[in-house]
Amino acid sequence: MAFSLPTIHGRGSAHNPPNRFERMQVEDDFEHFEGDAEFLEQLGKTKTDYLIDTSRSIISTNESPDVGFTHSINCYRGCSHGCIYCYARPGHEYLGMSAGLDFETRIMVKPDAPALLREALSSPKWKPTTVAMSGVTDCYQPIERKLELTRRCLEVLAEFRNPVGIITKNHLVTRDIDLLKELAAVNAASVFISITTLDQNLTRIMEPRTSVPSRRLAAVEMLANAGIPVGVMMAPIVPGLTDHEIPGVLKAAADAGACAAGYIPLRLPWAVAGLFEDWLARHFPDRKEKVLNRIRSLRGGKLNDPDFNSRMRGQGIWADQLKMMFETAKRTAGLDKRKMIPMSTAAFRHVGKKQMTLW
Repeated sequence: MAFSLPTIHGRGSAHNPPNRFERMQVEDDFEHFEGDAEFLEQLGKTKTDYLIDTSRSIISTNESPDVGFTHSINCYRGCSHGCIYCYARPGHEYLGMSAGLDFETRIMVKPDAPALLREALSSPKWKPTTVAMSGVTDCYQPIERKLELTRRCLEVLAEFRNPVGIITKNHLVTRDIDLLKELAAVNAASVFISITTLDQNLTRIMEPRTSVPSRRLAAVEMLANAGIPVGVMMAPIVPGLTDHEIPGVLKAAADAGACAAGYIPLRLPWAVAGLFEDWLARHFPDRKEKVLNRIRSLRGGKLNDPDFNSRMRGQGIWADQLKMMFETAKRTAGLDKRKMIPMSTAAFRHVGKKQMTLW
């Protein structure tokens, strides 16, 4: 489009790209508003809408061989954190929405999640296994502070002593240390804090509504001090933009008490590629081609590699170099000598469904 939309404060994307499943598309023509300061100011403001998701089940399963879990819970679809690179964005297209602003401003909420989880764990068919939270979107995104769906699900998991693994970019996870500590006492909890950069200014535009890096490190320290196994994920590493921070992030993580660290190089599936290219053009025009070419060098000449054998690590010389850099930084930080305690289902107990009372 000839007219460049303004960056929207607190949002990763600046527009809604077309939904690949929709035959009809509406394209806004803002060119005649260029120079209209009042209109552009309003255009730069977006509110978040929360919509009820009436799903009748809450535990999802996957058979991907490169994902470290088979069962997961997502209380929210869409994420107001607004991370521009989020691989979950295309999921909103299945809801008839866009992977762009819709993904971060039209959030589907599952108010029945705790009850559905209780029902699932109470079933005689349930075989105890680790359940991941934030397998798709962040379970501690801002609305969780008000709705407490994640906390209420953790209460159910703690009651059944069913293992749970959490990954989040939000300091809000520390609110639930009491429940996580209870689960950790029976080797049934672990938390990974995602730290992609230590640069607060970069965080503000790349992951606009997440906790700043210092708060994430504070969360690592609080969890570690509470005896909860906690690690750090550099996911994703953006080649040409954040890869140089690997040593600094791992040292800071180790100093905060992390006992493990992992990484995933950036991949850009479906609509995410166009959104990320637009974001680079708006914020890092001088580095845009360098970053995109480096991603292609990791992804077999493309911006995305869906192959289970390589999508989590990349391929080629740059992937080998990235792995070597990360492993060296782990050794330097002393993280190679620390281990996560394996989670166990040994303490699982069947509680049964709670009977409702008349009064």
